Amino acid sequence: MNVKNAKDAARQWVTDEASTLPGFRGALYHGSIVSLPDAASIQPTSDVDIVVVVDGPKPDVRMGKFIHQGVMLDVSFLPWDQCHTPELVLGNSHLAESFRYPDIVSDPTGQLARLQAVVGRDYARSEWVVQRCEHAMHKIRANLNSIDDSRQFHDQTMAWLFAAGVTTHVLLVAGLRNPTVRKRYVTVRELLQGYGQSSFYEPLLALLGCAHMTPARVEHHLSELSAAFDASANVASTPLPFSSDITEIARPIAIDGSKELIDRGDHREAIFWIVATSLRCQTILHRDAPLGVRDRYEGSYRELMGELGIDSAFDLKRRGDEVAAFLPRLWDMAENIIVANPGIDAH
Repeated sequence: MNVKNAKDAARQWVTDEASTLPGFRGALYHGSIVSLPDAASIQPTSDVDIVVVVDGPKPDVRMGKFIHQGVMLDVSFLPWDQCHTPELVLGNSHLAESFRYPDIVSDPTGQLARLQAVVGRDYARSEWVVQRCEHAMHKIRANLNSIDDSRQFHDQTMAWLFAAGVTTHVLLVAGLRNPTVRKRYVTVRELLQGYGQSSFYEPLLALLGCAHMTPARVEHHLSELSAAFDASANVASTPLPFSSDITEIARPIAIDGSKELIDRGDHREAIFWIVATSLRCQTILHRDAPLGVRDRYEGSYRELMGELGIDSAFDLKRRGDEVAAFLPRLWDMAENIIVANPGIDAH
């Protein structure tokens, strides 16, 4: 299926279902599909992200991932008061990309189009690029600050993981590139190569702890995760923000998508999402699985974390401190990319 067909299916779902929700204001494409040409193929390991804009707070239920007309949609909600001015959007590292192009899913009042016109015009102005980089830096610090000894170890580790992973987003935003989720390391590697800064890539992997890992080891960890994923999907009953990511429907993205990266030689780049998925499975297993089932998958999770250099709370604090200490270097590189980027309007 190509992008045009996938977008048509998404638009039909919004028309039939989302538009009937109380407070519906419209919907936007989000994620990688935003910048893909209509003729590009949608792989089975990809979904189509849709942001539904609503008045008031987000609905209690998160739609998440589901299949509609043969397309996997991933639907989230965005309160209107978080995007009702161009300034709110232009300074947001993960939202601005959705308003960058005029292809809006649904806009019954015309307000999204008016916002998009301003965001599209000013997206590449240096002041907004810098502000989006600062927003991504703030997310790193917020994740580091949320590493709390009172939380379960896997929850603390998730905060560290996303602190380390968002370092890539600072650079991608500086390069006017989409801050992708699962393929963030592949994309930032390509960005750095384009600016003659390939030597900066290995330190990013070192922060994650996977610079030394071989294809065989990553393949092993993915095999172990596959079993934990299926067990987690089978017992999951507690609603969680990521519940729809650990389901049989989402398996092609979480498991097959990681295998796809390994098979093409991007085994280290696959680690981020393997770890994120493993930590999510641990959350589900600790909440919903019988003790025996939970213990069955504890060893493989601990083995994965140990290979990343995290065996204890002490290790986790040390690795968080490494991310914090790296931030001045990261900011210098972001500034270098902004200065060298011909697409950025310095005026």
